[in-house]
Amino acid sequence: MAENKTKPTNVSPTAFIKRLPSRQQQKDCTELVAMMRNATGQPPKMWGPSIIGFGSYHYAYDSGREGDICRVGFSPRKPTLVLYIMSALKQKALTSKLGKYTTGKSCLYIKKLDDVDRSVLRRLIEKSLQEPPPFQ
Repeated sequence: MAENKTKPTNVSPTAFIKRLPSRQQQKDCTELVAMMRNATGQPPKMWGPSIIGFGSYHYAYDSGREGDICRVGFSPRKPTLVLYIMSALKQKALTSKLGKYTTGKSCLYIKKLDDVDRSVLRRLIEKSLQEPPPFQ
């Protein structure tokens, strides 16, 4: 089985954010770091080349693949910020109040933080941390 590429690195999340080409993304990522650090009580850590994550858990799929991944995190991609707050996506009462976003199978996509209600986003992050991690 192939080795998992998404694992903790020694790259500084602050340095990674400073290298982002968009000032808006730098600002949003700095704010997300503070928000997720506050929710988790954990420092940010780079997971792979582009995910800033907080905390960790071990997962195991039925296929036998297993590894470790951040409990919550985000990645600044060119078109959107990708937030990894999987179990929070089931919180329809909260997501209906969030603002402009889209979702994938396990991700929340936001163009910029000004498109969403930050207090609702904080609650979604907190709810995600209250749920057991997926694929345990």
